[in-house]
Amino acid sequence: MFQALQQHLSGEFTLPLDIDTVYPLFTPAGETLWVPDWQPQYFHPADGHTSAGMVFSTGHGGETTLWTLADYDPASYRYRYVRVTPGSRFVQVAVQCQALDAANTRVCVSYTLTGLSEAGNAAIREFAAGYDAMLTEWRSLILAWRDKAC
Repeated sequence: MFQALQQHLSGEFTLPLDIDTVYPLFTPAGETLWVPDWQPQYFHPADGHTSAGMVFSTGHGGETTLWTLADYDPASYRYRYVRVTPGSRFVQVAVQCQALDAANTRVCVSYTLTGLSEAGNAAIREFAAGYDAMLTEWRSLILAWRDKAC
C-alpha cells in the first residue's frame, strides 16, 4: 500500500541587492531573467501578469508541473505558490524577502512536498538531498544576472 512522504524544507540566502530589485525576481516572469530554461506557459492571465490566482505550467525533465500563485503580498514581500506534478508530487513553495538594509536582502524559501506516488516520494528524497545546493545555486544565478545587467 502506498504511503505518501511529506517533507518540509527551508533555507535562506542573502543578496547584495535592494529588496525592490530582489522581490520581482521570484515571479514567473522574473525567474526568466536568471533561471536557465525557465519558460512558464501562462493560462491565466494569458499575459503572465503577476497576480494572486494566476495559473501557469512549466516543463522540466519530461514532466509538466501546474502552478498557481496562491498568496501574493507585495506589501510584505511574500509569495506562496502551490504546484502539482500529476502522478508525482504536490508542493507548496513560499518565498519571503526581508530588507536587511538599503542594499541587502535576505530571501527565505520553504518547500512543503507531498508524494503522490512512489516515484513522487523518490523525487522528494532527491530534491531534499540537493536543497541547500539549490539555494546556493539560486544566489549564484541571481548574482550572475546582476553582473550581466550592470
